[in-house]
Amino acid sequence: MRIVSLTCSNTEIVCALGAHEQLVGVDDHSDFPVDVVNALPRVGPDLQIDPDKVAALKPDLVLASLTVPGHEKVVASIEARGLPTIAPAPERLEDVFSDIREIARLLGVEGRGEALVAKMKAAMPKVERAAPPRILVEWWPKPVIVPGQRSWVTDLIELAGGTNPAGDWPVLSTPITDEQAQELRPDAAVISWCGVPFEKYRRDVVQRRPAWQALPALQADQIHNVPEAYLGRPGPRLVDGYRALRAIVDGISG
Repeated sequence: MRIVSLTCSNTEIVCALGAHEQLVGVDDHSDFPVDVVNALPRVGPDLQIDPDKVAALKPDLVLASLTVPGHEKVVASIEARGLPTIAPAPERLEDVFSDIREIARLLGVEGRGEALVAKMKAAMPKVERAAPPRILVEWWPKPVIVPGQRSWVTDLIELAGGTNPAGDWPVLSTPITDEQAQELRPDAAVISWCGVPFEKYRRDVVQRRPAWQALPALQADQIHNVPEAYLGRPGPRLVDGYRALRAIVDGISG
């Protein structure tokens, strides 16, 4: 089967399933595994996928996604060319597992999909704590955007022994005001800025916010950088995100 992947998460799922040889093209942002993606044709960045380049690769299946706002237009342009396409839109962690199983089924490696999900679950045991620390993940700095109830990140935080202070809000993500940040009172702030290279994450951006100075996270200097590749991509490397969150929680709880 000839597969074109239009998102990092799908590329990583295909490779984790041991089906990398079926990939014939990927989006410009796919960067892992390096040895696989560097050898493949590129079809454009996530919101500017070139449907003609995709069609020229003669894929049997195009793996898109609706987790990126605006990607539905890309999906429509691919489908308009009559190319078989799926576009998962996972929200919670169980949705991610379901999508992995479905991709594995479509690739003819259903057993590997079940094995990968089992491996991920085993690597992310739930930690019970009497007083779970409040971990606020930040998708964007200005305005500050955080995940809500309908986010796999909320599930990861809870598995790691913490709690998302915005985890009761029935949204995927949302901007918050300084006043809301003061009400949420996070014990730790996690920078995981979408679309920003990890080496450009800046703790001082959080440290300098005047209205945040009294927050427990800043008082205790609990500001952490976790790559968006570990928290923002609904695929196998969420395990790395869990481990990073677990280390943060453990550091707070002692």
